[in-house]
Amino acid sequence: MRHLIEHTSDNTLTPQVQTHSLPLHLSVSLFNSGLGAGITRPLRLDVTAGSLVPPPRLLPAWQPNWESVKTIGVQFLDVAEPARSQTHDFATGQTPNGRVDMASVFEPTLPHSPRTESKTHRTRVDVPNNALSIADRLFYLLQPPIETLLSGQELVMPFEPFPFQYHGIAWLFSQSSALLADEMGLGKTMQAISAVRLLLRAGQIRTVLLVCPKPLITNWQRELAMWSEEIPVVAIEGPSQRRRMLWEMPNMPVKIVNYEVLVRDSEMIGEDDFPAFDLVILDEAQRIKNRESRTNHAARSLVRKRSWALTGTPIENNHSEFVSLLEFIGAVPDHSANDIRQLNRLARDFVLRRTKDRVLKDLPPRLDRDELLDLNPAQQLAYCTAERDGIVQLGEMGEMITIQHVFELVLRLKQICNFDPLTGQSCKLDRLGAEMEEIAESGGKAILFSQWTRSLDWMRERLERFGPLIYHGGIPSARRDDVLKRFHDDPNSHLLLMSYGVGAVGLNLQVAGYVFLYDRWWNPAIEDQAINRAHRIGQKNPVFVTKFICRGTIEERIDLVLQQKRELFQAILGDTDLSNSSLSLDAREIFGLFDLRTGHGDQLRSIQPPEQLDNSHKPSPTGLTTRNSQETGSPHKSPKTT
Repeated sequence: MRHLIEHTSDNTLTPQVQTHSLPLHLSVSLFNSGLGAGITRPLRLDVTAGSLVPPPRLLPAWQPNWESVKTIGVQFLDVAEPARSQTHDFATGQTPNGRVDMASVFEPTLPHSPRTESKTHRTRVDVPNNALSIADRLFYLLQPPIETLLSGQELVMPFEPFPFQYHGIAWLFSQSSALLADEMGLGKTMQAISAVRLLLRAGQIRTVLLVCPKPLITNWQRELAMWSEEIPVVAIEGPSQRRRMLWEMPNMPVKIVNYEVLVRDSEMIGEDDFPAFDLVILDEAQRIKNRESRTNHAARSLVRKRSWALTGTPIENNHSEFVSLLEFIGAVPDHSANDIRQLNRLARDFVLRRTKDRVLKDLPPRLDRDELLDLNPAQQLAYCTAERDGIVQLGEMGEMITIQHVFELVLRLKQICNFDPLTGQSCKLDRLGAEMEEIAESGGKAILFSQWTRSLDWMRERLERFGPLIYHGGIPSARRDDVLKRFHDDPNSHLLLMSYGVGAVGLNLQVAGYVFLYDRWWNPAIEDQAINRAHRIGQKNPVFVTKFICRGTIEERIDLVLQQKRELFQAILGDTDLSNSSLSLDAREIFGLFDLRTGHGDQLRSIQPPEQLDNSHKPSPTGLTTRNSQETGSPHKSPKTT
């Protein structure tokens, strides 16, 4: 716009304005697609160089250093499906009001996504530390989740395992040296069978030897038929010639043998000619806890590539038993001497232990109670007389006394606590009868454990009204399954009388809701095994555990020892302070059960245990673990003569 000034005739200045039209819009070049040209400008990127793998650290030569590569995961948000409150025509995308529903036109039809549901945990196989080659590490890294492997049509699972069982299967699959020490009732058998099944299918193993106690052979055959029906199995039993033929039988992936036959056949065939196996599994592996036993030697002499041990009680008395198991699986050299802290470190690498209270939140609780009872008058008289005379007799022996002599007195007193041998009076039986009256009226079932078969037979005669059944070492193996079946099915059989020796392992008795410990075993591990016959997977009701303890007797003193052994067990395998590490029962503590003195007057002094030349040969309270002691509790004579 310009301002002009013109002169008129009368010399008057008249302003004049001239205007021109200009376009106000900006000229912008567009592509045919409608996008601006600015999109063609390249992005500016700043690149910084960095090392993906840091320099190697200084580590011992025997420990591989696998540096993990840092990765970043990205997860896209789930887009919810838009809600439609009115109908529309899918062909035109129009709703009744004439508007176009763009979501209905452009929304793709997506298959059902599992992300819209709760995500399922997947168990991956960890790479073992001894896998050094790239091929070995890739074999484990590229394995699909265990749930996927076991859900295929070729591997039929009769029941869906629990998440912790999937983890146990994956752990065993990747371990060449493993001690599965799950608490009784968590399915160690199933986890081992499933892991063997996967290893056979992957071609990692071809021959498996399963060693177990003789009463459990039929149980393993039944479990193998259930969880791996496609795997051929043979039990090595019968005459020596037949057993030799079975040892050499080809194309038989799984062979089962009991510990006694393994010892005999290893000596008969010889270590050099004995067959080798890709995998050896020891069930109830505490059977090899004694380093100097023939069973331990036979198990360690087996030629094998992988070694697994299954036990719910890796420690029963002292930590040397745990070391024996580590020696078998190859975690430590033979005849190793390790302290508690070293064993705790080894347990983190080679031991997998879970307890029911941690992994089975839905399992009914186990309710324990200690029933302190006062001896009946006849029992009190017999007990005091036996204790007084026994202490006097031990005192007269002086320095000649041994631990076995003390044990004989302990066993005699424990039997009197069960019942008076002369009058038959028993405070425990009186309380048991009152408890069973209520249990039977409610239709419940109970299991009773005792250390002596004579006590079980004696109780059976006096508890006929409850339909008691007997299950101990005196019952032939062919009849034991019938006893358990009747207890499970017969509504009039409310009580099962069992011995610790045969009833503490390998049985499933979830039908019982009550457990009575008529007398105490020497260590809590065996007691827990017995209790877990009822308190295990499949139990629907709470399990009530009653422990009979006679007040002011040897039973009360032993109970204190058992508590100390529980602390030892937790010190190595549990989350417990390790300051109190020496809690195993030694000879001095055994003698401390009684105030043993010798001499007279000024010469009176306490009797100390004899010096032991070798701890491995030292008798222990559960060291009465010979065949007889498992049933009778005495290393020398039957308890049927009190």
